[in-house]
Amino acid sequence: MPPRIMRLTADLVARVPPHDGTTGLVTTRTDRPTDADYQAAAAQLLADRPASGEVWVFAYGSLIWNPEFAFVEERLGMVQGWHRSFCLGWVRIYRGTPDRPGIMLAMDRGGSCRGVAFRLPPDAVEDSLIPLLRREMPIKRDTIPARWLNVRTAEGPVRAIAFPISRSNPAYLPGLTEEQVVHALVTAAGERGSMAEYLHSTVTHLEQRGIHDRYLWRLQDLVADRLAHIPSQ
Repeated sequence: MPPRIMRLTADLVARVPPHDGTTGLVTTRTDRPTDADYQAAAAQLLADRPASGEVWVFAYGSLIWNPEFAFVEERLGMVQGWHRSFCLGWVRIYRGTPDRPGIMLAMDRGGSCRGVAFRLPPDAVEDSLIPLLRREMPIKRDTIPARWLNVRTAEGPVRAIAFPISRSNPAYLPGLTEEQVVHALVTAAGERGSMAEYLHSTVTHLEQRGIHDRYLWRLQDLVADRLAHIPSQ
């Protein structure tokens, strides 16, 4: 079977107006966790590590193509009871601003999710976990947005740290229309780039690993169609 060809290309992604660099910066926030907060979060998670001592991280989105933490092994894997959904917003840092808010992928309840499990170095688990927590927890919260999940892999099951969304999270956006999601993906951009670039990279790297997500594939098609009507920069 020939590879599927994405309609959302790098040239179309480049049509999204770039972030102007003045708003939506993480460094301007006053509600960021301290080093001690991250160390405490890591200790809390590691207290529940499996008896094997192995620490895996399950990636379903940008962690697949830009993990920013050390690992010594990766496996394709699947978690049951969760699925990818653009339901985390409205994002005003990273890939959005107050004027052009974005919406991020999360793992929401129901269905299943194929992704990548990364095993952290056994001699540097905490040193690898803290950069991950800094990335996934840029803003101070009352609870850690991470939990241990069972991941099925071809080599056998593993327990992995994952970041599914809680439906009690005030940033959880249930019931968004497809048009609302597409509009955010077409317009939002921040200090880490645009939402269209995020979608393009995620779909590209999933497809490269043989993971076809029909939900994301439809979104890339719709975003491409919208961006095709925007003049090149």
